[in-house]
Amino acid sequence: MAKGKYEYWLTEDGLLLLSAWARDGLSEEQIAHNMNVAYSTLRTWKDKYPALSAALKKGKEVVDIEVENALYKNAVGFKETVKKPIKVKRVDYENGKRLKEYEEVVEAEEEIFVPPNTVAQIFWLKNRKPAEWKDKREEIEQEQEEKETVRIELTRNGKQYEQNSDNP
Repeated sequence: MAKGKYEYWLTEDGLLLLSAWARDGLSEEQIAHNMNVAYSTLRTWKDKYPALSAALKKGKEVVDIEVENALYKNAVGFKETVKKPIKVKRVDYENGKRLKEYEEVVEAEEEIFVPPNTVAQIFWLKNRKPAEWKDKREEIEQEQEEKETVRIELTRNGKQYEQNSDNP
């Protein structure tokens, strides 16, 4: 009996590939194309096989949340434990007499503070509070567009006059 196309997509490799495509931002239509199946088939398989649906969902949602959390973490700064090699001097004694002296490198843990990243802060604020944090250039362009919509052409005695919102 021939194997169905869906069986590969339920294996660990197939699910990993589906999750990666979703993480890369491919639409479900594009993913179906990459799988060499119709989009309607993919929708049917998602309903029928929860593992397939979960792989696509994980690729889209969980990764977005992980990136958002990492961006926030970089924007506010964080503490991290790092391992650093340090040189230690050892001295062996016997009966109060110095026998041997040597140095060795050992790993020590140190907690460091990673300061906030201003680029991450700017990105976060521009996207979360665009009204307060938009670029100056964007404000000027928006004001010019608003002025264009407010301008009214008046016709008086066969002549055209322009009325601007700045000069009523």
